[in-house]
Amino acid sequence: MLEKKMKSDIEIAQETEMEPISQIAQKVGLTFEEIELYGKYKAKIPFEVINRIKNRSNGKLILVTAINPTPAGEGKSTVTVGLADAFNQIGTKTMVALREPSLGPVMGMKGGAAGGGYAQILPMEDINLHFTGDIHAITTANNAISAFLDNSLQQGNPLNIDPRRIIWKRVLDLNDRALRHITIGLGGPVNGVPREDGFDITVASEIMAVLCLATSIDDLKARISRIVIASTYDRKPVTVDDLGVSGAIAMLLKDALKPNLVQTIEGTPALVHGGPFANIAHGCNSVLATQTALKLSDLVITEAGFGADLGGEKFLDIKTRQLGSTPDAIVLVATVRALKMHGGVNKNNLKEENVEALKIGFSNLKRHLENMQSYGLPVVVAINQFASDTAAEINELMRLTEALHVPISLCQVFEKGGRGGIDLAQKLLPLLQEKTEFSYLYDLNESVEEKINKLVTNIYGGSKVSFSAKAKRQMREIEENHWNNLPICMAKTQYSFSDNPNLMGAPEGFEITVRELIPKIGAGFIVALLGDIMTMPGLPKAPAALKMDVTNEGKISGLF
Repeated sequence: MLEKKMKSDIEIAQETEMEPISQIAQKVGLTFEEIELYGKYKAKIPFEVINRIKNRSNGKLILVTAINPTPAGEGKSTVTVGLADAFNQIGTKTMVALREPSLGPVMGMKGGAAGGGYAQILPMEDINLHFTGDIHAITTANNAISAFLDNSLQQGNPLNIDPRRIIWKRVLDLNDRALRHITIGLGGPVNGVPREDGFDITVASEIMAVLCLATSIDDLKARISRIVIASTYDRKPVTVDDLGVSGAIAMLLKDALKPNLVQTIEGTPALVHGGPFANIAHGCNSVLATQTALKLSDLVITEAGFGADLGGEKFLDIKTRQLGSTPDAIVLVATVRALKMHGGVNKNNLKEENVEALKIGFSNLKRHLENMQSYGLPVVVAINQFASDTAAEINELMRLTEALHVPISLCQVFEKGGRGGIDLAQKLLPLLQEKTEFSYLYDLNESVEEKINKLVTNIYGGSKVSFSAKAKRQMREIEENHWNNLPICMAKTQYSFSDNPNLMGAPEGFEITVRELIPKIGAGFIVALLGDIMTMPGLPKAPAALKMDVTNEGKISGLF
């Protein structure tokens, strides 16, 4: 990404003449009658099409991940989009498969999450705001379960639910820290049973995870029915199926389950669907969208959220088990700026040349690289270039990476679109023909404690895991209920390999504390909460929303 003065993301997006979505559909062999229109530039892929193409052979799959994020930025989505455009430019029929942005970070920290510069997904305003309503449907479905649960308490509590052991929370697709812990049911008997409750952000809802891992409506319904929402007074799990509303909840999600078809600035077809965070959920777009893209194109570029220690690991250890496919290659995105921050440079001094700090910060890139290679997959390092990057810094980074016998490419997709990613595409092409032997980090039959220990020691670089008294009790309950054969979804800070956001670079010998284990039986994984991680983020002192506006003609500004 070159830092010369150029138009903002939203200005570039608004000046782009989009193709009608029917023309984008034709590029992947779909007719006008085979898509469900949401205006001129958005459509959903119906189940009839998904079922018709499911026996086709798969295209190749590239996973884009990154180093631990910093305020300096990495540009993972930008590289993902630009790389897909680059492959199409050199004649490879390629699609993008990305997550939907949440209004929480859009209105809070990011201001937009559809790529950047000349490597964006369009229509970016719609995608960043309400899009096709999928996240709203997830919010409604989640809160419907809460309403039926509280109604069961009100109507005599026939399921013998212990109100103190309800783990199902309400959700909202905004950062609102004031709702993390609340009391409901006040005001007398007609207003329900008083109890403690709280809100998570919608993208942390198990409904989001369920939607992103389901492969059909029947699978969606089965997963919803298995969701554990509470315990009885005698410590038995209570599920959505016990409430008798699995079918109703699935009905609310029937359209949200269909993948959304949009386009890049250069007209590359893109499926944007599902949006779980990688620091509190599994961080990948929907299985159904990725599967569909693999059937419709020769090559699919997808990404996983945050660093490779979170989204990348979860894509490989959680999503691939449902996807039925593993990546053919991995792109690891980094910037000189971010590596200097991992080497101890203050954000305000990043424009100053500092080769020594780059060398120190390279340890972060090296560990992520080794982690991804441990799965048996080829990796290419993509350097998202900034104008402040000096020749000495770039040369040193190239030397350090090439010494590890790994291809490295300088990317300029932010400024040049697909043209700026052709070198990366060409370095990936031969790797896609290599035979790989993928291996998981852990076996599902291992205990929860063994899986977590492998994650901490093999991926994070830690030396020890300690479990709170609550987590130890929950681990026993997980074993008693025979849930221990599920993968682990670690919920931790994205800024560090450890559970301390201030430990940058590649720390070693630290101790990880698991404070709580939450069974997500519908999604099919166990969430381990580490450190101070929150499932309902808060807004910063100056939210991105302060710069947003809309004119009388409906033109949006401030989305970066």
